[in-house]
Amino acid sequence: MKAKAVGVVFALGLVLIVLLNTFLLNPEGLRAQDATATLSGTVTDHTGRVLPDVKVSIKNLSTGQSTEIATNSNGLYTASDLPPGDYEVSVETTEGAKAQPVTLTAGARQKVDLALDVASPLPEAPTANPPQAPSQTLPNAPSSTKTEPSLEDLGFSKSDIQSNAAQQALLDKRTHMLKIHQRMGLITTIPLVATVILGSGAGGKSEGTATRDLHVALGSLTGDLYGITAWYAIRAPRIKGTEKRGPIRFHEAMAWIHGPGMILTPILGAMAFEQKNNGQKVHGIAQAHGPVAIVTAGAFGAALLSVSMKF
Repeated sequence: MKAKAVGVVFALGLVLIVLLNTFLLNPEGLRAQDATATLSGTVTDHTGRVLPDVKVSIKNLSTGQSTEIATNSNGLYTASDLPPGDYEVSVETTEGAKAQPVTLTAGARQKVDLALDVASPLPEAPTANPPQAPSQTLPNAPSSTKTEPSLEDLGFSKSDIQSNAAQQALLDKRTHMLKIHQRMGLITTIPLVATVILGSGAGGKSEGTATRDLHVALGSLTGDLYGITAWYAIRAPRIKGTEKRGPIRFHEAMAWIHGPGMILTPILGAMAFEQKNNGQKVHGIAQAHGPVAIVTAGAFGAALLSVSMKF
């Protein structure tokens, strides 16, 4: 009966891992479920020269909400996490203006290039004294709407974020993988906490094996999910010259604690499990299973908090 119960728990854990692998290890499947769209393009003048540091306005025609994005040194703008719908993309500088409608669908990556048409500026009544437009004359002013999570919190400098198209694509891939890494870390917390809670009953005076078997099953599931979580952090592209800030430094420092702990904890646990099932009292280095597990869980929780809160 005991073996049958353990088998059922392990089977459920295996099914959960397969489902997570299907949706998280397959970027195409994940993008298919994305309910938002990405819009990008290049801004040039009427001669074809790229225009860096100009503001591109993306207006949702249904809600009237506008998002402003500054072009990088190659005249490229990118706006992600946009709800599907009809938009008007426009740009206006002292050299001219351009406005173009676009319809975004869920999960689409739309490209709209804007070539300024001097003969067709955005409608605005001219005056004897041209009005001052701070948002146009200050191209480095911060955008009013953030379209990405705080990359600076993950160690990126502003110069990294405003780089060329290839660098931007690399940053997008790294951001995408780190998002999954963070989500998997939160998912891993659930069986991790449950395993720690059941640990006292699994190694206590009770001779019942049900709690101990469940503790082992949850511990195995935690280890598998942790492995997936770590894979995304390890495989995320590295950006040369990136400055690492306080939170990300602390996050990586904690990994040197909970990483080895996640390897050592199940080894010690297997030794303690065998000793208890043989009717013995836990002895030897297996006695360190509990303290090592608690330190590992504490370091893992601290790592999560370090990238969830700014300090």
